Amino acid sequence: MEPIPFLSLTPQHDLIRKELEKSFKKVIGGQHFVLGEEVAAFEKEFATYSGVRHCITVANGLDALYISLKVLGVGQGDEVIVPAFTCAPTWMAVNRSGATIVAVEVDEKSFNMDVTKIGRAVTSKTKAIVPVNLFGRPAALFEMLAVAKEKNIFVVEDNAQGHGANVGGKKTGSFGFINATSFYPTKNLGALGDGGAITTDDNALAEKARQLRNYGSSIRFHHDAIGVNSRLDELQAAFLRIKLTYLDEWNEQRRKLALRLQKLLEGVGDLKLPRDEKGAHSVYHLFVVSTSRRDQLREFLRQRGVETDIHYPLPPHLQKAYAHLGFKTGSFPITENICKTILSLPLWPGMTEQQVDYVGDCVKNFFREL
Repeated sequence: MEPIPFLSLTPQHDLIRKELEKSFKKVIGGQHFVLGEEVAAFEKEFATYSGVRHCITVANGLDALYISLKVLGVGQGDEVIVPAFTCAPTWMAVNRSGATIVAVEVDEKSFNMDVTKIGRAVTSKTKAIVPVNLFGRPAALFEMLAVAKEKNIFVVEDNAQGHGANVGGKKTGSFGFINATSFYPTKNLGALGDGGAITTDDNALAEKARQLRNYGSSIRFHHDAIGVNSRLDELQAAFLRIKLTYLDEWNEQRRKLALRLQKLLEGVGDLKLPRDEKGAHSVYHLFVVSTSRRDQLREFLRQRGVETDIHYPLPPHLQKAYAHLGFKTGSFPITENICKTILSLPLWPGMTEQQVDYVGDCVKNFFREL
């Protein structure tokens, strides 16, 4: 068996190469590279796909979350509830807004924010909750909406890893008052560079977001607010329009491969496998297992040509960047244990069943040889 990379975009890009090249030539020939027809068309198409009225594209996922918070009026003196276990940019967007981070422990099975602990974290200063649909698995979004309604606070989804996921048929990225996502190349819907988007049903929030991404301007050289420069370029929008038409097909491939790997690894060693929560439909952005023998398993797989990764080896509260918040080892024990035991196995559209079977067999052989 040839070495198996953790991720390969080659099958996707080979499939659509001619379409990408055609779009490239079209954009070059049109000579309009920022906030043009391709961006407008993609925004309309992604809004429809997400089940919302508005999509506002931006330069990246961090900007998407930051702008989402800002248009809600989040700033100094406010508190924003975030999961203890997430990629650091979720926290960084809150910092950038000027608000205070309030971290909440996650559920040890789903790895998403534990909804039962949110109520205790809410204070008179709480302005918003930011659930993360981690690894493509939807958070407990309906339950979080209920808490938010009771406490009179906003929900802002971080849907960077959840393109196409749903709960009860409702797409992630449509639950919050306003929501953020990323089109980083490795995402389920990935650009050929950086990119991000904001989704919302609220007309006023959408208009504010459009202003803020473009220097606070709706009319050229007229600035109604102090904004930022955060715009998806025409070329990336053109590429994303093509990829969006394949997204459901690619997500279904991910699900089929994930279910195959789950069956292969059922009951193997002390492995804990990813599962869909009741009523939820994961898109398996990542296939993450956990085991007390993570490091040994990773080395075993490496020696057999299987590349893996760890998402994430160090939680935000123990990062040097957040030392000023005063968190210590033991502040979030579930999160810390997750970081010590998780391992991301290869899983991507275009991966063959034979490759999946090889990964599964290697994992089983590791535990047989203990």
